[in-house]
Amino acid sequence: QVQVVESGGGLVQAGGSLRLSCAASGRTFRIYRMGWFRQAPGKEREFVAATTWSGGSIYYADSVKGRFTISRDNAKNTVYLQMNNLRPDDTAVYYCAADLRGTDSDYDCWGQGTQVTVFS
Repeated sequence: QVQVVESGGGLVQAGGSLRLSCAASGRTFRIYRMGWFRQAPGKEREFVAATTWSGGSIYYADSVKGRFTISRDNAKNTVYLQMNNLRPDDTAVYYCAADLRGTDSDYDCWGQGTQVTVFS
């Protein structure tokens, strides 16, 4: 199995920056894609960004393009989300998820979430 744990959330003023980290453990050789999602109070979960583990294909939601950057450190089994120029509407619980090889579902393993709050 694979476990993922997010960290790095917090309270930040609009225009500021945060970097989130997601550390994977267990059978990490099964990972072929890792992604970030977020869910604001009263809203549906939405996709933020994703990266394939091999090959480096990267995907972003339109709402974060030019502001957020996803990166990875394969040796540490860790993916990062650098968030710049944060806005109040970025406030949400941010989740990391791993997509594993050999399963029917898109994302199989989810973290517990980390809160990001942006105030103006």
